[in-house]
Formats: sequence, C-alpha cells, structure tokens
Amino acid sequence: MKSKSGAIAAVLPMYIFTLAFVLGPLIYMLVMSFLARGASWGITTEVTPRNYLHILQPAYLKTFTQSLRLALLTTGLAILFGYPFGYFMARLSPKSRDRCMLLLIIPFWTNSLLRLYGWMIIFRANGPLDVFLMGLNITHAPLKLLYTYPAVAVGMIYALLPFMIYSVYASAEKMDWSLVEASRDLGASSFRAFLTVTLPLTMPGLYSGIILTFIPSMGLYFIADLLGGNKIVLVGNLIQEQLMRVHDWPFAAALSVILMLMTTLFLFVYRKITRAVGSADSKLEGLV
Repeated sequence: MKSKSGAIAAVLPMYIFTLAFVLGPLIYMLVMSFLARGASWGITTEVTPRNYLHILQPAYLKTFTQSLRLALLTTGLAILFGYPFGYFMARLSPKSRDRCMLLLIIPFWTNSLLRLYGWMIIFRANGPLDVFLMGLNITHAPLKLLYTYPAVAVGMIYALLPFMIYSVYASAEKMDWSLVEASRDLGASSFRAFLTVTLPLTMPGLYSGIILTFIPSMGLYFIADLLGGNKIVLVGNLIQEQLMRVHDWPFAAALSVILMLMTTLFLFVYRKITRAVGSADSKLEGLV
C-alpha cells in the first residue's frame, strides 16, 4: 500500500505539470478558436465556426500551401545533404567523429538571430557572395538574393539540417555492420546492399530527422521575416500578425489548431511507418 502511495506521489507532479502547462493551454486555445473577436480588443462569448471558415479564403489557403511547399523542400534537401553526412560520420574513427560533431554544434553556441543576420549580410546585393561570384566571372551583376524564396529555403536548411544529421547518425552508429558484410558475401553489390540492408536499418533515424525538420519548418516565421521580408509568408507569420498587429486572437487560435492537427496527422503517419519498418527490420535480422 505504501509503495503504491509512493508511486502516485512520484508521478503526481508530472500529471499536474502536464495538465497546467500542456493540456490546459491546448484546451484554452481550442475554446478560443470558436469564439468571436471583440469590437476593438479581446474576445466575446459568442460561439461561432466563423474563424475556421475564414481560413478557407484563397489568401489563407495559399499561405498554408506555401508553408507546406517550403517544409517539403526543406525536408527533401535536408535528406539529400543530411543523410550522407550522418551516415559517413558514423563510419569515421571516434576522434574524427568527435571533431565533426563539434563542428556541427559550435554554430549553435551563437544566438540564432545573429546567425541569420550573417546570412543577410552574405545574401545582400554586393555582399560577400556577389563579390565572390563576380570575382570568378560567374555572374556579372548582383544576384539580389536577400528577401527571396531561395534565401528563406537556405535559412531553413541551415537551421534544421543538424537535426537530420544527428538523427541519421544515431541510427547508423548503432547499426549492426555485420549484416551489410553478410549481404556482400552473398553476392550483393555495394548499392544493392545499401538499398536492402543499410537503408531499412537506418530508416528510424531518417524518419526522426524528417519529423524534426518538417514540423518546425512549418512555423519558423522569424526566418521568413528576416530572409524573405514580406514576400514569403508562412503560417507562423500569419499567426504572429493576427496576435501582435490585428489582435484577432480567436482567428490566431484557429490557425494554430489547424497547424497542430496537421502536425498530429504527420506524427500519426510517422508512427505507422516506423512500426512497419521495425517489423521489416526484425524479419531481415531473422533471415540473416
């Protein structure tokens, strides 16, 4: 009886914290999304689905589409660059591996806004990038990359690429390399061994990297603000505008609920895929 009481006392603070700071704000946001905006400030007690119907306007649907497109682009390029980096980092010697990890971590010791201002200096007209390219006669005029879609994409990839690298690395570092050697002994080429053994075994890390890249890229509004100006508007920018400038809190809550539902759906699909991959990995290890 005492052990049961002790266990309840141990987990009670966690439940209180979850209810007060996680579930409570979510319920408050959901309730607010069905309320109406006040005439000049705040909210009213009128219950209405108007906020969700408002999202169906073409301008807001375009914002969601643009956010989704940028998130997919960021995730795709993060896979393209991050998977090979994480995979080969796991194959390095412990000393070289520690150096690579340190080089990846060092930039995060600097404030993210300062790092983005550095990209603004690089992308501005007649900035270091323009001087370098014109010095090599690759371009003959400033590219004016700042406040463009490519600049925002580069900023997103720069901010989120380490999450993909570390996720893949964590999966590849724990992989049983004898399975790869066994497939090679059975006559598989290096490419076929990668597709049939290495890739399935590192899929959990790849999917984790996709989650850690795709979901934040939907709402990193400050990157779009700094590198895209007013030309690139994401869902996060829209929510910030409704909260800070328009003061339409119910509509901002409705936007947040939709974004949260999209994230939940993505996580649900992720869990389904990882379970299927885990089952396939178990069968593969049993065969080998």
